[in-house]
Amino acid sequence: MKAPLPDNEIERLAALYSLDILDSPPEKDFDDIVALAAGVCEVPVAMVSLVDADRQWAKASTGSELVQTARDLSFCAHAILGRDLLVVPDAREDARFADNPSVTAEDGVRFYAGAPLMTTDGFALGTLCVLDTVPRRLDNEQQQAMRALARQVTAQLELRRYAFALANTTARLQELERRKDDLAGLVGGELRSSLRLMAAYLDQLGDTGFHDAEMADLVGRATAAHVRGFRELLDHLTSMADAGLGGDSLHMRQCDLTRVTQRAVEAVRPIAASKHIWILNQAGGPSLPIIADPVRLEQVLTHLLFAAVKYTPEGGRVRVGTEMESGPTVRLDDMDLPDGMRPDLFPHLYYGAIANPADVPGPDRGLAVAKRILDAHHATVALSDRPGDGTSLHVVFPYAELSPTELIRDLAIA
Repeated sequence: MKAPLPDNEIERLAALYSLDILDSPPEKDFDDIVALAAGVCEVPVAMVSLVDADRQWAKASTGSELVQTARDLSFCAHAILGRDLLVVPDAREDARFADNPSVTAEDGVRFYAGAPLMTTDGFALGTLCVLDTVPRRLDNEQQQAMRALARQVTAQLELRRYAFALANTTARLQELERRKDDLAGLVGGELRSSLRLMAAYLDQLGDTGFHDAEMADLVGRATAAHVRGFRELLDHLTSMADAGLGGDSLHMRQCDLTRVTQRAVEAVRPIAASKHIWILNQAGGPSLPIIADPVRLEQVLTHLLFAAVKYTPEGGRVRVGTEMESGPTVRLDDMDLPDGMRPDLFPHLYYGAIANPADVPGPDRGLAVAKRILDAHHATVALSDRPGDGTSLHVVFPYAELSPTELIRDLAIA
């Protein structure tokens, strides 16, 4: 049965194309997610599938060599019609898929579960899906893990778009900075004298009502010589005004770092539970006001926590807290296990986000993207690793002073 188009199909496709992800090479960040999804759900096949106008394309997959298929035959085309996990226990018993060639074939698909990749604007780009050749069901823990992993995929895609936009903005600002001296000379010298001459001529014309041909000729020659300068001035001012704007700019406002961190912890907890990793949440202290984009910051913190879970041995421990150091701080500790096993987080954080994340993206591209977003928040990142204690990551933000109104409100709530 062919899936109908979503009501917002045009806008959905525009959101997908804006990510510039279709037909891109494989990446470890997404490969790790599908491998984890397959392991959690105990199935042979898992994919990150993006639904294009007429095809379904796999950004990452495990257990299958299939790269794309026609949208008319796609399970995921049905899954993106909803906002929650679609589970098909037995495709042969489901009228939507019973006649699908991938189901009727020998050793065809019998089980499917797909979690929509929902953007923060509400568009379903595709799914994180798992498949099997035998009927099955997912328990509640597996379903929660699938939803959480799908959010990780979407966060990765969105953060990369924002990091690219920030890089372009930074380049524009650097170019403006290089041309600032030229602009200052233009405004302070040549243009100022021309404007002074024009003002004198207009004042004389207004006072006397008579046109001074010699003065008018002088004004005309002076302004004609500097028309280009006026245009450059307007271009500079327009560029400066537009440098930090646009649909992919960060939307900075005052928010509570403690609450943002708590939401990130809860977003990753189902994934940690699937690996039997204990997350000790100590991010429940007092409010820590900062200036940030709460949506993007939550995605960044979620990705850092996901990295900690991903690189921690099964049965490990991850501790998360918020506190005041030199400013509002998120602390993430990937703790050593009692039997001496060590988490593998430190080299990934160091080479992915600390050493030189501006270089050509490596296997931990997502961490480099997270660092770029943190840089835009003027956050300081510190990393340490000590035997017996494990890996410790501190992210320190500038402190946002509360206004008197906000202080009174917070005291009233307390």
